[in-house]
Amino acid sequence: MTRSLQAVAYRRPSVLESAAGSQRLGLETSRGATPSGAEYHPRFFAGFLTSPQVASAGLLAVADVAAARYFQPQLRASLDPVVTGNGDRLRFESFSGCGGVYARLDVLAPGLDGGEVGHGTTNVDVNNPLREALSRIGADDPLHLRVGPEEMAVTTLDGPVVEKKVPLPDRWLRGFAEAQVIAAGFDLRAELPAAEAVRFLRALPRGGGRGAPRWVVPAGGTLRPTTRAVPGAVCLPGPERLVALQRVLRHATALRVYGPAVAPGSGSDATAGAWEAVLPGMRLTLTLSPDASRGFSGEGGVLDALATDEAAEDAELISVLLAWEPRVDVADLAAAAGLTADRVRAALVRLGTSGRVGYDTAEAAYFHRELPYDAERVERHNPRLRSARALVAAGAVALDGTGGTVTAEDGHVHRVRDEAGVLSCSCLWWAKYRGGRGPCKHALAVRMVRRGAAVERETVRVDGGVR
Repeated sequence: MTRSLQAVAYRRPSVLESAAGSQRLGLETSRGATPSGAEYHPRFFAGFLTSPQVASAGLLAVADVAAARYFQPQLRASLDPVVTGNGDRLRFESFSGCGGVYARLDVLAPGLDGGEVGHGTTNVDVNNPLREALSRIGADDPLHLRVGPEEMAVTTLDGPVVEKKVPLPDRWLRGFAEAQVIAAGFDLRAELPAAEAVRFLRALPRGGGRGAPRWVVPAGGTLRPTTRAVPGAVCLPGPERLVALQRVLRHATALRVYGPAVAPGSGSDATAGAWEAVLPGMRLTLTLSPDASRGFSGEGGVLDALATDEAAEDAELISVLLAWEPRVDVADLAAAAGLTADRVRAALVRLGTSGRVGYDTAEAAYFHRELPYDAERVERHNPRLRSARALVAAGAVALDGTGGTVTAEDGHVHRVRDEAGVLSCSCLWWAKYRGGRGPCKHALAVRMVRRGAAVERETVRVDGGVR
């Protein structure tokens, strides 16, 4: 397994202090990206939180996920949460060590009182003493939040004094990207009022373990268990992974559930889903992979976008137009870039693989952020993508009217068919997953060659017209 050592550095530990009849929460930042370029310790906010106890619980939930392994639990160092200033809100994100749970706390404008929200992304220090202090925040305690160094210290930084180094596997980075891509295919499936949300979540099993996927279906303001994927049902894989929601449960005003559409006769294959606790002035969202033992890194949702040179060029253009928007408007980007909406969406998927956009299910929109580590290597270390490119380079793909054939490294010939735009294959990967974890390397190779041929035909047509 390929991994690197991720280093983060802070001027001092984050701390909760008492001052002048109120509490002051100082969250220290590491090196991050801002509109003016990279900064060692960017400052994103200084003001009060309108619901201090709720915000503290939400931040602890995000930190819980960062420190957790829901499959094969073991002691491990966790990567500090990521904070993004989007101008009108603060977003705190984390990803579990097992690669199967993504968490995000959105502190929206009604949750912030005074002070402007800056723009940019970095890591934020959430240490054990701070966690203990946040757990003691009272409902009536005024809480001043500072994200970044003290104002006076901004111009007098003398170097970091707190350093953390955490092993960062490539599959962890790929999973972070895949979670965003998969969430972009979700729709709102159910919304439970506060009392019913509490009842439902508290009744969930706490123990881990493998087994058939659980399903729930909306019924009269609640969720009813079902043994199969009936239309309208939502998959609940590994319900014990929703434990972080317990932190905010008593503050929630509603619970929203998101997932992909379940077609009639689609079987009972597990799917990913997102569970959102609606809170005063903020939202806490947990996105679960299709199985507790199955992280997001193998889902393959980004492979088609990664496989095209066109999407790579479009992504470079779109990245220049992003400005830490809380909602990325596809139509506006298409007009500004002179691209179709479909090409913009493909470019956004590609940007997601390098950590440059996330996806907000509540607003059904991408948002701009820049993850503070080298996520560019996600593409370089994607095994199926590497294998597909090797097959193309070796001339192993032969196209025909219905798809093509691919001669694999071992000499076996695999048949790839185009069925209404979906490429199926005769290989064992397709037989096992039926496209449920993205395309196989043979289908990817065929798609690459077909797109290359289409671009060549278009070039000839244009050149012929010029002549």
